[in-house]
Amino acid sequence: MDKKMFPRTTVAGLSLSRMIIGTNWMLGWSHTSPAADHQIKRRYHDGASCVPLLETFLSHGVDTIMGMLQQEKVMRDGVKAAEDRTGRKMIVIDTPILNVDDNENARAEARATVRRSREAGATFCFLHHSCAEQLVNKNRHQIVRLGDYTDMIRQEGLIPGLSAHMPELILYSDENGYDVETYIQLYNCMGFLMQVEVETVASIINNAKKPVMTIKPMAAGRVSPFVGLNFVWNTIRERDMVTVGCFHPEEAEEDIEISMAALERRFPEIGKRSSPNVKQDAFGGGVRE
Repeated sequence: MDKKMFPRTTVAGLSLSRMIIGTNWMLGWSHTSPAADHQIKRRYHDGASCVPLLETFLSHGVDTIMGMLQQEKVMRDGVKAAEDRTGRKMIVIDTPILNVDDNENARAEARATVRRSREAGATFCFLHHSCAEQLVNKNRHQIVRLGDYTDMIRQEGLIPGLSAHMPELILYSDENGYDVETYIQLYNCMGFLMQVEVETVASIINNAKKPVMTIKPMAAGRVSPFVGLNFVWNTIRERDMVTVGCFHPEEAEEDIEISMAALERRFPEIGKRSSPNVKQDAFGGGVRE
């Protein structure tokens, strides 16, 4: 029986998997502790070590990946190795940090950074939230000089997007009609790292003029996959996406099944958690003679 492929959406005329592969748990950004960061880097120390995890996603049709492609050699090498091994092209969303100072030298540096995104094989180039937010003028409802950078991205043949940890970026971009095709937005049931309450961000996502790529659905491990993924999939639109980071191929399989079940309105087919005493009624192990 053929394996069911993950649903897809369209962004800027391109077909993307609605699940996006997150890379924090391959690059060492756990949002948990230095020890967790070090554990990640020990496991994912080169491109070859990323291949089993990427292959798992690709086998389910999850072929879109987000992260700092040009900055992180492990990610670049991992994508290439997975593509070579599977014969499948991955759609890469690069999120580089641009120098957004308002002078010619900074603009030249930003242009060179965008060029490296293209040379590294990216399809999308988003201003990382840490630099995009430097351009925000809340008083005027503007992202000042954003057009300078989206124009650079277009000139390199890449598709511009906007990483928006600050939810106002989506509002101002829609209001001003900036040249971006999609947004990245923090979104999880805990409100982890989100700058306003969950309900407000949910409203912004559901009213955005462009598709939204949500990130941190499990609040960097603070909620279980069942809880986190069911919440996000059931409160976004069919055009929107969810970015999922995993440490191990088995976790990827579980997250994909939980997500497919959420979209299909059924209970996921996953194993039971272990317990010191599995012979409890709640675990289905209580048997009376």
